[in-house]
Amino acid sequence: MEEKFCRDSFTVKTSIVLPPDTNNYRTLFGGKLMAYIDDVAAIAATRHARSQVVTASTDSVDFLHPIYEGNSVCLEAFVTYTGRTSMEVFVKVIAEDMLSGNRSVCAISFLTMVAVDKNMKTVGVPRVIPQSSMEKSLNETGKDRAAARKRRKQEFAQMAELYGTAFPWS
Repeated sequence: MEEKFCRDSFTVKTSIVLPPDTNNYRTLFGGKLMAYIDDVAAIAATRHARSQVVTASTDSVDFLHPIYEGNSVCLEAFVTYTGRTSMEVFVKVIAEDMLSGNRSVCAISFLTMVAVDKNMKTVGVPRVIPQSSMEKSLNETGKDRAAARKRRKQEFAQMAELYGTAFPWS
């Protein structure tokens, strides 16, 4: 299978934060930002795999700085690490006060996207080749993050089995 550079999947999504996108504090809804993160990650993964993709996991999204109404929000994403059928996508979220020009990193997240065919069967993905020092650093630590995700998935599967589908008051 062919190999691709991290930069081949680089994706940027920029939006302005409007009143319907905000809560009563006039900051961007967390769920809206999470939808933006998933969207830009899916585009980056599709560029890398050139196939349909589905989200397998999203690592924690910690909100480091509020994103205010009137700010622009810019998300940058690219594939950092690949398995046989899965891709880790790094997403960085930057807010910019459009009047002052002040910029802040508001969130960083890693998502795992899986390549699938039209029948939702997994398909192989190209190996990713990092070039810049940031890409190399993210790629070198990708295997550890993938192992942590696998452990977390196993723990959650055990919890799902333990707690089941019954209502809590049953």
